[in-house]
Amino acid sequence: MERLKKIGQIPRYHAKDVAFSRLGIGFEKLDRDAFDPENAYGPVSELGLKHVRLQSGWIRTEKEKGVYDFDWLDKIVDRLLSLNLKPWLCLCYGNPLYTPAAEKAFGGVGCPPINSQEAADAWLRYVRATVEHFKGRIELYEVWNEPDGFWSWKHYFGEPKEECSLSVNAHEYGVFAMNTAIAVKEADQNAKVAAISLAHPNIAMSYVNEALATGLWRHIDYVTFHIYASHDERRERIIRALRKVVDLYDPKIGLIQGEAGAQSRSDGNGALKKFAWTQEKQWKMLLRTLICDLYCGVEFTSYFSTLDMIEALHGEAGNKATYLDYGYFGVLSAEFDENGRGTGKYGKKPSYDSLATLSSLMREGAEPAPIAFLPEEFPSRRVNGMDYIEEDLKFYSFRLCDGRKVLFYWNPVHLLTSTFEGTTSMCVFGEDTENICLADMKDGTLYSIPEDMIEHLDNGGIRFINLPLLDSPLALIFGKENK
Repeated sequence: MERLKKIGQIPRYHAKDVAFSRLGIGFEKLDRDAFDPENAYGPVSELGLKHVRLQSGWIRTEKEKGVYDFDWLDKIVDRLLSLNLKPWLCLCYGNPLYTPAAEKAFGGVGCPPINSQEAADAWLRYVRATVEHFKGRIELYEVWNEPDGFWSWKHYFGEPKEECSLSVNAHEYGVFAMNTAIAVKEADQNAKVAAISLAHPNIAMSYVNEALATGLWRHIDYVTFHIYASHDERRERIIRALRKVVDLYDPKIGLIQGEAGAQSRSDGNGALKKFAWTQEKQWKMLLRTLICDLYCGVEFTSYFSTLDMIEALHGEAGNKATYLDYGYFGVLSAEFDENGRGTGKYGKKPSYDSLATLSSLMREGAEPAPIAFLPEEFPSRRVNGMDYIEEDLKFYSFRLCDGRKVLFYWNPVHLLTSTFEGTTSMCVFGEDTENICLADMKDGTLYSIPEDMIEHLDNGGIRFINLPLLDSPLALIFGKENK
């Protein structure tokens, strides 16, 4: 980037300055009291995004049959709302008052209330009470979390993975989610319901079909999915395939990407554990995945997560050693007390700046928009060779809220094993050729492009010669802001 001249910075926006965004972040695991949220509210609001995912914590709310104490969740919801953030609530997990398996699972994780009619009825009463309580404050409810995962839909605690049947679980979940969705809308006719929360969209597309086929599709507004991957090569293809399956039932059902992230250390637990993650690889993967999601037309996409914290998916109640299993997905780092609870002052990782940069640029509903361009190949002294022009290059174009257009581009090398720095060239037609800059999405630094890297063509065309090309997104921005 040293060939370019720094001319400024993409401005940052507070959530209070943003009316609408298609970006969100996870604030999960407060149902298990995994962290102290107090010092996290400020940094989250300063990201400039809107959607904040919470988990409802049946086990924390109903400790005596028929008595619901929402005080802990009220404080979180009201604080987020005061910052002009938009909480949405995942209704989960089990409760030992009704489900024996939940007595052994830390936080009741993954223990659905389907073992008896009493448990099923108690769940629906809890759902109605929750939705009625938060009516006017929360409008989107998600039914359960990752039910296609053996850790999250188990009939008894400790069920081995090989004994799980995705086909059986899909039908069970579909009926369960349908009844839950009906209860949500009985309690609040204006509420929206999201379902499925798919953990493995790359291999479990049949799960979606079987769950929707129960009749669930008639009662939901969104299908949610999660994609954790060490390489984003197939991400767009997976989302397009999921869209087609949902369209078979109702094209009006939207898609929400509810969890995606990468760890910042190689010693973390949870998804993608033990991979060669670093803070640099984390922010690169964050940008690559979220930009792809936005281009694929999801309602919104949520990064997991705000903070480093315990994973707590396989913990045994009363056995601390089984749930002190830290994951490092956060854009904020944390210190932990003796119980594994994140406390103190939280530190901002480079991924925080990347997410804030993307949020600021894509605020107020930036949407995919075509840009006429074609990559070209020229000799490049920078690399003592030729421009990179292979077909695997990623290009995603959008129209911004201020009238400008942006073309994101990068080389999607496998981040765990490769880095890339090179050059590429391209022709662009039909855009503002007088007002152009290049943004490094890592931190929002803006650069002018030297005249010796630009060739103005006839009839409104422009050729960029030997532009920098990285394994992380750069952004060509065209036009002046509409004031």
